[in-house]
Amino acid sequence: MRVVLKRSHELFVARVSGRKIPVVIKRNSRARRLILRIDEALGLPVITIPSRMALTKGEDFLRENLHWVENRLSRISPAVPFSDGGVFPLRGAPCRIVHSGGRGLIEVKREPGGWVLTVPGQPEFLIRRVTEWLKREARRDIETAVQKHARAVGRRPNAVRIGDAKSRWGSCSASGVLTFSWRLVLAPPFVLDYLAAHEVAHLREMNHGPKFWALVERLDGRHRTASAWLNTHGPALAAIGRTT
Repeated sequence: MRVVLKRSHELFVARVSGRKIPVVIKRNSRARRLILRIDEALGLPVITIPSRMALTKGEDFLRENLHWVENRLSRISPAVPFSDGGVFPLRGAPCRIVHSGGRGLIEVKREPGGWVLTVPGQPEFLIRRVTEWLKREARRDIETAVQKHARAVGRRPNAVRIGDAKSRWGSCSASGVLTFSWRLVLAPPFVLDYLAAHEVAHLREMNHGPKFWALVERLDGRHRTASAWLNTHGPALAAIGRTT
């Protein structure tokens, strides 16, 4: 196995057995050790390095773990970029993109085989427009689900945020801020509803103890099925819209 490393602006390019693998470098002042993980949304390995540590330490760490990196990358779903004629899941059903050109708003309609998303505008803006549209749809679905479960538990979140977290589908901060991945709009609705119930339950129980799971059970009787769906299909959702 031949390995070549090139360094440029906190980015490694590792060549392993003839294949180039970009590796993102992140400096973190609070980090006390080197951390290597796979960013499934980017489809790339990421090394977190303490701020004062020499970059060469990161190179050595990467060399020592190249086999692990190759193994993990081989399990990542191939990228599914948004493109004219491309198909991706929308609320669990196939959705085909049709680039119409001209001006106007994105339109979606249901057909026998699934959804059709008509996207106007210049071709170079198609990816951005589809992504932004999906984020708006995700916010609408998630806020509706959160409101339903919040009424059931008698608690209100201080805010609901939509992002693209790399390591979790949702979170609840100590201050009552709920954050969700926009990619939940790609999954079947019962999966999104489970994540909303899960995070709302944390407004009362900031743990994963018996009381927390009893509350989740009361809010969503399908939570085990939804969790299993995410474990099986979640990694593929991270590839949707990815271009690398």
